Amino acid sequence: MRFIYPLFLLGAYLAEVPAQAQTVHSPSNKLTLNFRLSPSGEPTYQLQFGTKPVLKPSKLGMLLQGQPGMDQGFTIAQTDSSQHDDTWTPVWGEVKQIRNRYKELAITLAQAGQGGHRMVVRFRLYDDGLGFRYEFPEQPGLTYFTVQQEKTEFNLSGNHKTFWIPGDYDSNEYTYKTTRLSEIDAADVTPIQEKSAADRVQTPLMMKADDGLYLNIHEAALVNYPAMMLTVNRQTFGLTSTLVPSVTGAAAYLQTPEHTPWRTIVVSNNAPEVLASKLILNLNEPTKLTDTGWIKPQKMVGVWWEMHVNKSSWNYSDTGNLKLADTNWSQLKPNGHHGANTANVKRYIDFAAKHGLQSVLVEGWNVGWEDWAGNWKEEVFDFVTPYPDFNVAELQQYAASKGIKLIMHHETSGSVTNYERRQDEALRFMKAHGYDAVKTGYVGRIIPRGEHHDGQWMVNHYNRTADHMARQQIMVDMHESVRPTGMHRTYPNWLANEAARGNEFNAWSEGNPPEHETILPFTRLMGGPMDYTPGIFQIQLESWNPERNKGRQVHTTLTKQLALYVTMYSPLQMAADLPEAYEKHPDAFQFIKDVAVDWDDTRILAAEPGDFLTIARQAKGKDEWYLGAITDENARNQTVKLDFLKPGQRYEATIYADGKGASWDKNPMAYQIRKLKVNSKSALKLQLAAGGGTAVSIKPVK
Repeated sequence: MRFIYPLFLLGAYLAEVPAQAQTVHSPSNKLTLNFRLSPSGEPTYQLQFGTKPVLKPSKLGMLLQGQPGMDQGFTIAQTDSSQHDDTWTPVWGEVKQIRNRYKELAITLAQAGQGGHRMVVRFRLYDDGLGFRYEFPEQPGLTYFTVQQEKTEFNLSGNHKTFWIPGDYDSNEYTYKTTRLSEIDAADVTPIQEKSAADRVQTPLMMKADDGLYLNIHEAALVNYPAMMLTVNRQTFGLTSTLVPSVTGAAAYLQTPEHTPWRTIVVSNNAPEVLASKLILNLNEPTKLTDTGWIKPQKMVGVWWEMHVNKSSWNYSDTGNLKLADTNWSQLKPNGHHGANTANVKRYIDFAAKHGLQSVLVEGWNVGWEDWAGNWKEEVFDFVTPYPDFNVAELQQYAASKGIKLIMHHETSGSVTNYERRQDEALRFMKAHGYDAVKTGYVGRIIPRGEHHDGQWMVNHYNRTADHMARQQIMVDMHESVRPTGMHRTYPNWLANEAARGNEFNAWSEGNPPEHETILPFTRLMGGPMDYTPGIFQIQLESWNPERNKGRQVHTTLTKQLALYVTMYSPLQMAADLPEAYEKHPDAFQFIKDVAVDWDDTRILAAEPGDFLTIARQAKGKDEWYLGAITDENARNQTVKLDFLKPGQRYEATIYADGKGASWDKNPMAYQIRKLKVNSKSALKLQLAAGGGTAVSIKPVK
């Protein structure tokens, strides 16, 4: 149902405040927004949760290139307000339906004199937070314009505990630091060399105030605009928006009418409510797709992890310095350990078919991997030419005979101009050979040279790619992209992104610390699903290649890897380990086979960023629940009430728990499985090992 209340219903409270100031309360009066113009015409806003300050007076505005700034000299030309309340159904998601309930305040600002501009600041105030954006209507003197920077401020009420990564314009693949705002110093953890790098952090930015408030600052509906970073004032605890620059140094090139993405602040005195917020999704546009039946949440295996653990390679030959157009690939000497060969892919297809998984991702199938990484080359891949040992037609037929779909891989090596030139041909190749999903990659420096992964040019590329593939009924998973902002509502074929430090870092670096997965849901996942690639069973990696993997391991227990299928939300989940790793532990693998990827309900049962997280989810269209509980480096005991179950129904709970003496560093593969009968009055007592977790499947007893 949809309810929209026009201006006259809210006029009473607006008439009581001065013309240059406005106050709005959220639908249930949890939050209060105040907007005001300073005596010099500077727009400011502030936000309050009950009696607690969230944001002190903070400035708004734009700096334009070659024109007067849109940050002062304003008067209020018009004020419009309304209420909205409707419920919508996502194509896939964490819940069956989402309520979109807010109060809106749109303030039209006008500058005096010739050359003065008009700008609308639109606020939407929810009970769980605030979204606002700048809008630029058609007007004389402002048709084509260039945004140099925003002047959006978020002036915080104190020196909050903050979970942050540096504001790198080209990567989100960092472990999180936990410090006070005053202690943020990104200089030693970022490759960026410019002066402001030490003070710049990425969004979503998660914070906890001393008064118990939880705050998350991000953005929604990132379209035709660069990503927003935040520059920290360590003395005043203020944050200022910093837009990723283009090759020219400017931030964005726009044409009226236009608007920015929404700037978002999610606020609660309860950490689980932050994770349950749908504010960012609600601020995105509904999908225009009329047919979404072809979009399928799914589980996959892949020729992928074996390359990360040095068991095989992406490249077919060890010969380097090859040219895409001039190389006779059939004449190359094979290296003998190329992973994407026909026989090996068939092995993965057989495994997927045997265990009820839907698809197989294959990386390294196409020519070009001999000389691809870090070279800033224009043409590396053509996305249609397979290596001599990868038989496209044979594998198409074999996968179809087993009821398995193959997932295409398009690594661009950062040469996005090359990919855009070849994308139509690549999609025709996919359709001709039965592929309806693709994983794209953007490793390396971006071509056009000087552009950034998170700048306006690349943001437009990601959105164009999602739109283009939607028109071809192709699902997409993007790696090394800008972090998501809820655009999967508009493009539900955009199943997932990487855009953070994933499980793969455990294979070839110092790894991800045990707290990493307890922070990501409060940061990166606030904007959308992550292809984290959970499910690693062979925790110690030396068995795959003793010489190259010496001392390396995944920094979790085995059952924490199971719990991640529930706590790290994605409609595209990978059973990331090799088939032989799962064949050694068929009893534990059963949870991966059973766990759903699409949900009717989600309950955040316990959460504290950086410490622990427990989530229960109900499978789409079923009376089945799956529970995941994870912890950081500290062992924890937890009691979980099952009052979300249907009253009067008996269930069988299968509990996959850390074994006796388990820990992420000393004994990570110890686990135990037990079954018990439960109902809505039952409670589970969970014992989580250090760096560990518990996964539970709960199915009705017939």
